[in-house]
Amino acid sequence: MRRVVVTGIGLVTPLGCGPGKTVFQRVVAGHNGVRELAAEMIPAGCNVKVAGRVPRGTEPGDFDESEYKAMDREVSLFIKYAMKAADFALQDSGLASAAGTATTTTTTSEVAGFPYQRDRCGVSIGNGGIGSLFEICGTHDTLKTSIRKVSPYFVPKILVNMASGHVSIRHGFAGPVHCVTTACAAGSHSIGDAYNLIRLGYADLMLAGGSDASIEPLALAGFSRMKALSTPIADKAIESASRPFDKHRNGFVMGEGAGVLVLEELDAAVARNAPIIAELCGYGLSGDAHHATTPPENGDGAFRSMTSALRDAGLPASAIGYVNAHATSTPLGDQAELCAIRRVLVGESTRPVYVSSTKGATGHLLGAAGAVESAFTALAVQSGLLPPTLHVDELDPALQTSLQPSETSRCPLTVITHQAQAAPTIQYAMKNSFGFGGTNASLIFGKYPAASSASTSASAASAVPAAAPTSDDNQRSSEREEGEEGREEGRGEGRGGGGGGTHTRWLATALSMARSVVVESLAIVPPLCLFLWLSFVLFE
Repeated sequence: MRRVVVTGIGLVTPLGCGPGKTVFQRVVAGHNGVRELAAEMIPAGCNVKVAGRVPRGTEPGDFDESEYKAMDREVSLFIKYAMKAADFALQDSGLASAAGTATTTTTTSEVAGFPYQRDRCGVSIGNGGIGSLFEICGTHDTLKTSIRKVSPYFVPKILVNMASGHVSIRHGFAGPVHCVTTACAAGSHSIGDAYNLIRLGYADLMLAGGSDASIEPLALAGFSRMKALSTPIADKAIESASRPFDKHRNGFVMGEGAGVLVLEELDAAVARNAPIIAELCGYGLSGDAHHATTPPENGDGAFRSMTSALRDAGLPASAIGYVNAHATSTPLGDQAELCAIRRVLVGESTRPVYVSSTKGATGHLLGAAGAVESAFTALAVQSGLLPPTLHVDELDPALQTSLQPSETSRCPLTVITHQAQAAPTIQYAMKNSFGFGGTNASLIFGKYPAASSASTSASAASAVPAAAPTSDDNQRSSEREEGEEGREEGRGEGRGGGGGGTHTRWLATALSMARSVVVESLAIVPPLCLFLWLSFVLFE
């Protein structure tokens, strides 16, 4: 099975826009992107006051809408966010200038300066499923006046797969163009699916992530009626409304943005001296089969998603040192996830297992959440600096059972609060994402060995120096190697491998058929000999 690495990250978030390391520095520094909403954005009777909006303007880190002015008729905001994040990601990977030379006539051949064939490059950008309510509501009002005023671009502007489509067109990537719509797990599912497309030989490079722009009165009203959104808390600043794991949490804060990762096949990335950030090592999925919007209290679906990712990576649970939790600041969701994390990760290991939720800083970006938080997770592994959970004034006492050591382990889960945690020996980290409908995804990112890539010296958080390998690190490397051997033996044949996976399956099928023909032919030889002998005896 081919290995996959992350070589570039582009982010459009409430903390700002830019290459991954730029935004990551803000999240580890404890910046908060949640702000008070303008009064005209809040529907009458709704007690929601804040959201995580992308900063707009022309200052560094702002989203400059004027860049897309010429495309306003054709694309809506979530598509623009995806395009900008993809541009940043390619820039971060060192592929931006060559990718920008794409034309429709160069999709199956190499372009000067670009190391891949265009039909071996694809896009997988998910969306929570809402698309653009702003366009839908506005066009509905327009239709009341005249059908002739309805834009011919209306349908393409609201289709959730058009973020992937426009990014593909923009860069001439003619490989798989994929879109996942699994609510708040869409970003992580999109990355995981892109990972599998490269592993199985369908592509060599994928732009993968998620985009969402749903902060709009109708969406706020809908989530508010579900009692899912945070409302003002007495004696608390309204900007601190997103407070995962806190005793006073009372719902999530809507956010918006996009995150795109450049995923490449390892050997190809090394051959072009790519700036490898981390390795994507495992992908797990599951379903709760429980309730449309509420997880089971024991976090069973999350548990199975995490164990699935560990099996896929060929890793023991003790290898995971950090979990970037889905935790959205809802009372039940945060508790169920911690319960699942404890069941999976707190075993015989005496090493600390750190947990944090960056939604305290960004709010909940819905379909983009998993992508942006996967970026933070990969950069945390690379830098050895783990981002904090903001606004935890008092850890919920109801969570203490999940945080305490088990009977067989001296290792508790540690929720990182207030400030970043230095953890230079972390080798593997997990990202969880869960969505309505009971859909779950878990991704595992691993530190890429410094000796194999000159890029690892470019840490995303320069405040933490790279640590020399320790005996503990070497042990975990051995665990990974043993796990990969087991995974290859147990799963490689069934899934195929590399670019020749399809040919291997055809060859195996042909050999099996030939073997069957030979065996069946040999089976009739004894009866045939007996028939000939009897014929000779009887008719001699």
